[in-house]
Amino acid sequence: MKRNTRQYTYAAARAAGAMALVAIIACASGAAFAAAVSAQDVAPDVQVKTIADEIIGIIKQNKDINAGNQKKMNELVDAKVLPHFNFSHMTALAVGPNWPKASAEQQKALTGEFRMLLVRTYSSALSTYKNQVIEVKPLRAAAGDTDVTVRTQVKQPGTAPINIDYGMEKTPGGGLVYDVVVGGVSLVTNYRESFSAEIRDGGVDGLIKSLASKNHSLET
Repeated sequence: MKRNTRQYTYAAARAAGAMALVAIIACASGAAFAAAVSAQDVAPDVQVKTIADEIIGIIKQNKDINAGNQKKMNELVDAKVLPHFNFSHMTALAVGPNWPKASAEQQKALTGEFRMLLVRTYSSALSTYKNQVIEVKPLRAAAGDTDVTVRTQVKQPGTAPINIDYGMEKTPGGGLVYDVVVGGVSLVTNYRESFSAEIRDGGVDGLIKSLASKNHSLET
């Protein structure tokens, strides 16, 4: 039973990630808002839209990506999207109460494997981009807020819009994403359930081994 539950929660997390990555271009732009706003005095929602349009342009014009070159897609995600994530914070939230129990080396390994898992998931999801329209909602936050939510909606003819929210925190280097909420479902919460099951069965090292195995499977 544990195995079935774990497979379900991993599948749910991957599904949430896939939907989020149809609009992850908005995430990448939104994550840069803190530095951009302070430097250029541009409203965060305007900055989100501007950079989202830029990355959509890259996807549309890159012949290799359009031909299904997964390596190029991985490079796009790695260069344009993932630098705007706080993976240490994101992994700590996903691991939950077990995070402080892990050694520094285990935390580093968990963060690295989780990052790689999201690279693979997001690259695959970006491959499904078919001219969806991404609407960035006006930001509702006070000037001094250090933790904000950037709300977006993905629209495609014939299907219901998908609401995707990005939890973001202000850091010395700018704004970074620490959670993605798709249709009210948190990506971090989904992973926390499956990670907890893995740790109960095999400890922190068991989770690291499981993530490494999943990454290897996705790569091959």
